[in-house]
Amino acid sequence: MKKILYINPTGSERLQSVVKVIPFLILLINIKTSDLSGQEYIIGADLSDLKKAEDSGFSFKENNIAKPGLLIFKDHGYNWIRLRLFHTPSRMHNNLEYTIALAKKAKENGFKFLLDFHYADSWADPGNQTIPKAWTGMSHNQLERAVFEYTRVTIKAFKEAGVLPEMVQIGNEVGNGILWPDGKLPANWDNFAKLLKAGINGVNAGCDSMDRPKFMIHLNEGGNKNLTKNFFDMVLFYGIDFDYIGQSYYPWWHGSLLDLRNNMIFMAETYKKPIILVEVAYNYTPAEYKSKRAPFAETPEGQKEFLDEVNRIVLNTPDNLGVGIFWWEPATMASYKTRSFFDEKGNVLPVITVFDKYTRH
Repeated sequence: MKKILYINPTGSERLQSVVKVIPFLILLINIKTSDLSGQEYIIGADLSDLKKAEDSGFSFKENNIAKPGLLIFKDHGYNWIRLRLFHTPSRMHNNLEYTIALAKKAKENGFKFLLDFHYADSWADPGNQTIPKAWTGMSHNQLERAVFEYTRVTIKAFKEAGVLPEMVQIGNEVGNGILWPDGKLPANWDNFAKLLKAGINGVNAGCDSMDRPKFMIHLNEGGNKNLTKNFFDMVLFYGIDFDYIGQSYYPWWHGSLLDLRNNMIFMAETYKKPIILVEVAYNYTPAEYKSKRAPFAETPEGQKEFLDEVNRIVLNTPDNLGVGIFWWEPATMASYKTRSFFDEKGNVLPVITVFDKYTRH
């Protein structure tokens, strides 16, 4: 979740020549457009910490009445859950057993499920894409095989547990690549593309074609049109097949609401893919705007206003290609809890009501 400057792929001499011809190549590529007929609007939350908080004795509340956290979200229109998965975490709780258990609770409550493969033992993001300890020292070919086999076995485990995800993202915030240094961008696009394809192939091998999850590629530049173009032009150039564009949008890192709007329009008109803001957050108490002017007050009401405005932008994306939002960690007691939907006493904040007007009748 750290702010790291994305390195423009045109920074290497070899890629400069490739990027120059991509606009012409795209004209020749048959961009697969997902069928959006009957597309359910995704009202989602990354609740990767929720079970940990409840297992430790923390109570989530609405109007001072304790309720299971999942039910609070369901009662306010939320229909998807996103869960991260670390390979072999030594400190964090997001291993396979924990994630399957939380996915079961979510499915029992009617949620659909997006699985977020980090391909790391801890946080994978623009500034950290560390190879799992178990894969240290592997050659590129060995890493490809490891990604394929690990993904295949993992998806099979979810399937056998009855909680196969409806959607999978191959890597988390992958604008600077994955599995550094082998798949680090911009120098190693060849390797990066092969690693993504290995993950996609692993998912396909771990389940039947009839229940195959949809695939998302998750970039970390929601308000940056130029970097979005550079990245997804290369993804198409390498023939990486995916269904959804995922973007992170934190305004203190990723630009203004106008920047977000302009990029949503650009992505919809250029790539014809459904777009999800798969990580969105704002603070309910001063955190990111202590020394500069904020677009919204860092208060409970300002947090609610922020989500309402971001949702309007997604809903107004051309061709109905803005198909949903996930708030990042709204139910956590971790150090980033200022972005939570719950105050220190566990009471839910006004932001929980944003989707009531859309989902209640």
